[in-house]
Amino acid sequence: MNYNKCWLNYNLIEDYSDKEILSNITVCGKDAKESLIVDNAVNELKDAFRKILNINASCSYLKNEKEYDEANLGVILKLRDNQELHSEGYLIKQIDKGLHIEARTDKGLLYGSFDLIRRISQGETLDGLNLMENPKNNIRIFNHWDNMDGSIERGYSGNSFFFENDQVLINERTRDYARLAASIGINATVINNVNVLEAATDLITDRYLNKLAEMSDIFEGYGIKMYLSANFAAPIEIGGLPVSDPLDKDVILWWEKCIKNVYDKIPGFGGFLIKADSEGRPGPFTYGRTHADGANMLAKALKPYEGILIWRCFVYNCLQDWRDYKTDRARSAYDNFIDLDGKFDDNVILQIKNGPMDFQVREPVSPLFGGLKKTNMILEVQAAQEYTGQQKDLCYLIPMWKEILDFETHAKKDGSTIADIVSGRTYDQDKCGIATVTNTGNDYNWTGHDLAAANLYGFGRLAWDTGLSAIQIAREWVTQTFSRDEKVVSTVCEILMKSWPTYEKYTSPLGIGWMVNPNHHYGPNIDGYEYDRWGTYHRADRNGLGVDRTVKSGTGYAGQYNEPLASMYEDKETCPEELLLFFHYIKYDYKLKSGKTLIQHIYDTHFEGVEEVEDMIEKWKGLKELLAEDVYERVSMRFSMQLSNAKEWRDRVNTYFYRKSGVEDEHGRKIY
Repeated sequence: MNYNKCWLNYNLIEDYSDKEILSNITVCGKDAKESLIVDNAVNELKDAFRKILNINASCSYLKNEKEYDEANLGVILKLRDNQELHSEGYLIKQIDKGLHIEARTDKGLLYGSFDLIRRISQGETLDGLNLMENPKNNIRIFNHWDNMDGSIERGYSGNSFFFENDQVLINERTRDYARLAASIGINATVINNVNVLEAATDLITDRYLNKLAEMSDIFEGYGIKMYLSANFAAPIEIGGLPVSDPLDKDVILWWEKCIKNVYDKIPGFGGFLIKADSEGRPGPFTYGRTHADGANMLAKALKPYEGILIWRCFVYNCLQDWRDYKTDRARSAYDNFIDLDGKFDDNVILQIKNGPMDFQVREPVSPLFGGLKKTNMILEVQAAQEYTGQQKDLCYLIPMWKEILDFETHAKKDGSTIADIVSGRTYDQDKCGIATVTNTGNDYNWTGHDLAAANLYGFGRLAWDTGLSAIQIAREWVTQTFSRDEKVVSTVCEILMKSWPTYEKYTSPLGIGWMVNPNHHYGPNIDGYEYDRWGTYHRADRNGLGVDRTVKSGTGYAGQYNEPLASMYEDKETCPEELLLFFHYIKYDYKLKSGKTLIQHIYDTHFEGVEEVEDMIEKWKGLKELLAEDVYERVSMRFSMQLSNAKEWRDRVNTYFYRKSGVEDEHGRKIY
């Protein structure tokens, strides 16, 4: 099967100094010998040692660790009841000539093994190594929007490697997907599209469950729970019932039998992801019930099997009148769920998008994170670059996600950043975490744009440890994926780190968003969503632009935040400028902190964005002799597409606002 292995390519290191300590692997403990996960950990170590270091390590299993002399040479994997370790945590420590990986569970040994491989791949010394790692988030989950016909909604990397022609695919790539996911700490995955009802319905039938069980077994061998997106109306669609009312006894009984059948076939099944009462999806509203009624009914049926019900909070009125200046899509998640806080069962998790709209290049953090205090929460971000270049344009998203995670909600006096909340630390919860809509497909390089794999890698690393910096993650990824050559590492990292602000500059200014072509969301169309039903407006006229979301005169959205945030966003003088147009209608002659007028800022940033893409291209050209030819050429082609796109954005946006405002560019540049 022709595809690369991303950061698991395992480039050869000729001069590694610590080879001697890696010559053999010993596994201690009866339970470890009987674990498929430990077997996979050992095989990963052996494979990596062979490819990176040209070492053929031997392996032995000992039931009793006392049989092993700790001074002996080698890597020692031990299961040990260390209470300082999380159930998935691990310890790596050099003791004399041995390198010990210890964990309470087989998952911990797997993650510790991948940690060791990551360090070796980067050429790090093992001398004196002594570390303890516990994941910051209990649930670290991929959301795939793959359809049964093989297509992927918002997929920019080829077709699905899970489905084709209404069949479940299992092959070598299935295992390599599990390896890639486990290597960055992913422990759960939703394999089908939450937005397509047909697939969500059919997958929970006997037609597919045996094949899904086979896939689940592969995932479980790498510590990954399989989840499915389910159709709330399944009792009607495949059960023959007249309703799907969550309080109807027949509906409850149908789900109980259905879920029992799923677990009979797939004992390690994780649970369901549900999108209900949004964008035309069926849900409890049809029957006058609440989201809590709908979620709890399913959660109760999952409870005997320790299953989880993940309920998306992407719920809003998609029949909005553009003439209505008070109805606000941004308010919807908070308005729909804040009064239900504390009413969800303990195995229900609300999955909340990072912002109140829909994965724009810049949005405020959803106020729901600061509002809910008695409900499990998962942060949802989008590695698939739906609105950020669709893996044609480079946009390294880890800096954005770091800003989101570091955002202080002021929900409590101390310890209420988004990272604190979704880790469960703020409210002492254990069913929390981070999800991403993935950017994978069956393309040779998995992510269409070779550099877009940095977002996939970065999500996993950040979900495991929210304290990692964006540049640290970038350096890890570049070193493992391409080369340890410092020119390659520093140049690619520089390109990655500049890419998000560059993309923001040549697209939509100061948080306004949405100036994209409808439906496919690539390329500029300033009024594309301006007179539609989706609630996605910029409100530009001859005097200014922006949406008034203040309490005083607008939609009131700013008031959904805790203080001092609400007051900060309410006043245009204290509102962060990168979000100014999201919260306020601003006149073109308004002076920003830079001293520039709003209109001049729009002109300048769009010219700057194009210039920065040109600079990225020049820097990439300097790596031609240092990279594999196919990688260099594929990325060069993507940069060519990005430059064309950036120029189109620049010219359309600047022309649009020149025609609206009638204000000339101060620098006399041509604005069409």
